[in-house]
Amino acid sequence: MTGTAIRPGASSAFAWSVLNTVLSRLGTLGIGIALARVLGPESFGTFAVALVALMAVLSFNELGVSLAIVRWPDDPARIVPTVNTISVASSALFCIAAIVAAPVFTTAVGDPDATDVIRVLIISVFINGIVASPAALLQREFQEKKRLGIDQANVWVGAVLSLALTLAGMGAMALAVGRVAGSLISGAMFLKASPLPYRFGLDRALIGPLLRFGLPLAGTSIIFFAVAYADQLTVGAVLGASVLGFYAVAFNLSSWPVSILAQPLRRVAPASFSALQHNRTEMNAVLLSIWTLVASASFPAVSFLAGSAAPLVAFIYGQEWLPAAAVLSWLALALICKVFCDLAYDFLVVLGKSGTVLMIQLKSLMVLIPMLVTASTWFGLAGVAATQTVIAGFVVLPLYLWQLHGNGVKVSVLMRTLLPAFAVSATNGLFAWAAASFIPDSFHALIASGTVTVLVTLTLLAGQARHFRLIRNVGRTTPEEVSA
Repeated sequence: MTGTAIRPGASSAFAWSVLNTVLSRLGTLGIGIALARVLGPESFGTFAVALVALMAVLSFNELGVSLAIVRWPDDPARIVPTVNTISVASSALFCIAAIVAAPVFTTAVGDPDATDVIRVLIISVFINGIVASPAALLQREFQEKKRLGIDQANVWVGAVLSLALTLAGMGAMALAVGRVAGSLISGAMFLKASPLPYRFGLDRALIGPLLRFGLPLAGTSIIFFAVAYADQLTVGAVLGASVLGFYAVAFNLSSWPVSILAQPLRRVAPASFSALQHNRTEMNAVLLSIWTLVASASFPAVSFLAGSAAPLVAFIYGQEWLPAAAVLSWLALALICKVFCDLAYDFLVVLGKSGTVLMIQLKSLMVLIPMLVTASTWFGLAGVAATQTVIAGFVVLPLYLWQLHGNGVKVSVLMRTLLPAFAVSATNGLFAWAAASFIPDSFHALIASGTVTVLVTLTLLAGQARHFRLIRNVGRTTPEEVSA
């Protein structure tokens, strides 16, 4: 890694990561549909409760130190053993604490039946801590081609086993067992694919710098999790596990097109920004290009979801799940705002602004929680989803834009660049709504609006050749070569 060999570039890594995510989402969405139809809202809601608990602990389990590997300006071999020690030790501690605290959590969210499911599912936390540094090393080296095989093994082993156990009558526990089995397989593959030998160590000179870098990020991740999952926690606690099942279905469906871009970008963007951290002009230009490409690729899909919510839910999940349509449109809009917030987060972290992003998330959470509780009590599911959109679009995103402006990014240029994609996508959303309203058959309505959405997306992307060219070679050189 310190030699002169050419590494895969950011565009190559992004392409592999998109393929990886598409295949993964196809698997999880397909299995999720089958499981939702078999389990029904109550059991599916129980698993949703357990998954929230898992994501809570995963948000801080390795204390944020693994991201230091991605950002480290020198040879990461020096810090990896210490990162391994911190990551595994902290993950083991949090895993044990979560297993003990599971009954308290499930009682608080109104579903004590989820306790044993959480205790099985939480094993994934320890596995995640073990493989944190190999995953970060692959991310640093833009080795998304290797990640594809690892992630696909995780998804498909877990999905097939979950479905088989569900059909055998295990209920929500089937999903937990499948998830852990997939994590074990992918964990072994991560260790084998690690660019550096896996070993432990504890350099006392590095503990302070690593924790000073990682702890603000871990704190931010806790707040970030709370902002992202406060809606599901509120729905479970106020409206019950069965209603949470409807909300979880809508959330999964709304996140499908966005996550195809968001997940790959969260792997590639930090390394891309880090590769250019000595050249702020190019770093800012790459941020603009990524924002433009994300808008062109995702805005039409989000507008399609917003306009076609009812026929989409009815066609995919069945009439039993139709209450999920009431929140799908709102959640699609909220999630696209969060994608841009995530990119701003990664940008600011690379600039060393960990404390800044922590304060943004904390302020957002202080506004979000009372509004969610009020909205869920007065307006039910739709009120919760609408609140998410309002907070994401009018609180969180503006706070990030303000910080980008204060750190030399021309936010006005960013926003002007997004206007064409926004205008075209709004028109596409109106067409999707009209198709859903005036074409009686759900399938035919979806075919009509889906075809138009694909054409709109391809047209928008066809006009972004300049931005594709700009990011094509990011990461193929060392940071020193870029700055020179």
